[in-house]
Amino acid sequence: MQTVLVTGGAGYIGSHICVELLEAGYQVVVIDNLCNSCEAPIARIGKITGTAPDFFRMDIRDADALSGVFRRHAIDMVIHLAGLKAVDESLRMPEQYHDNNVRGSITLTEVMAAHNCRNLVFSSSATVYGFSSDDPIPESAPTRPSAPYGENKLAVERHLAGLCETDPRWSAISLRYFNPVGAHPSGRIGEDPEGIPNNLTPFITQVAIGRRESLAVFGDDYPTRDGTCLRDYIHVVDLALGHVAALRKLAGQPGHLIVNLGTGRPYSVLEVHAAFEKAVGKTIPHTIVSRRDGDVAVTFADPSLAKSLFGWQADRDMETMAADAWRWQSQNPDGYADG
Repeated sequence: MQTVLVTGGAGYIGSHICVELLEAGYQVVVIDNLCNSCEAPIARIGKITGTAPDFFRMDIRDADALSGVFRRHAIDMVIHLAGLKAVDESLRMPEQYHDNNVRGSITLTEVMAAHNCRNLVFSSSATVYGFSSDDPIPESAPTRPSAPYGENKLAVERHLAGLCETDPRWSAISLRYFNPVGAHPSGRIGEDPEGIPNNLTPFITQVAIGRRESLAVFGDDYPTRDGTCLRDYIHVVDLALGHVAALRKLAGQPGHLIVNLGTGRPYSVLEVHAAFEKAVGKTIPHTIVSRRDGDVAVTFADPSLAKSLFGWQADRDMETMAADAWRWQSQNPDGYADG
């Protein structure tokens, strides 16, 4: 049985990855400094799978503490998600983002190498493409990140590529994913953002549950089928399964791979809103407001490489995403604060 270390494993995406790893037969160790998450998902992962991962509260920049985890557990591979994650915040705090996201990743790989672990799946992002003119976006599209968050992701990708080029013992896969939504179908774990949500779907569910008054739709005059922006939304369980598939690909695969995880089918803001109204069973108030600076009309993935390399593809549609997200929100009106 192989042991996987998941950095940032108490977060939204990380907790779902832990569930799928445990159900696939891996042993799981989680580290997280809980700066934008909480410890509650760890116990809930155990309730879903019957086995809670070993959890250590620590920062990946703490090399001594990180080394202690590697001494305690025989780590075979790492899924690396830990990092600050808000695009707008990264514009205000570029130095902190670089220190946490880039320096932290370098520290992680140094400790991994010191403990003879050189297999890593990295949580990258479609933000590295910036305002791409490609539809759909392939992995070969130019990278033009528009904020420090995306620049951090690209810097870590390049660091991993350099490690793999100079040391053939390294195997790394950078997964560039698009817009994760939904929740585990049990309703036990889901997205619980702090403060005002930055993303569309948790904002919709918070309006539906009564925590917010109305959804603001930024522009209805784009050159799209209903005038609102089109985006590639992927169910978080499909995304988690993509990480499991990537881990399997790592075995005997030296070098660095870059792979998109998306559906290849974009949904408009109003289509997402309609799917959530169907899931909730009532009208969800929304208001059309002016466009936001920087929004592009259409962006979605070319996911064909993931299918050819991993045998993976996203199977869940927007109705399933909405139903699972609403089940999580309705069972946990205040998120993990409900206990």
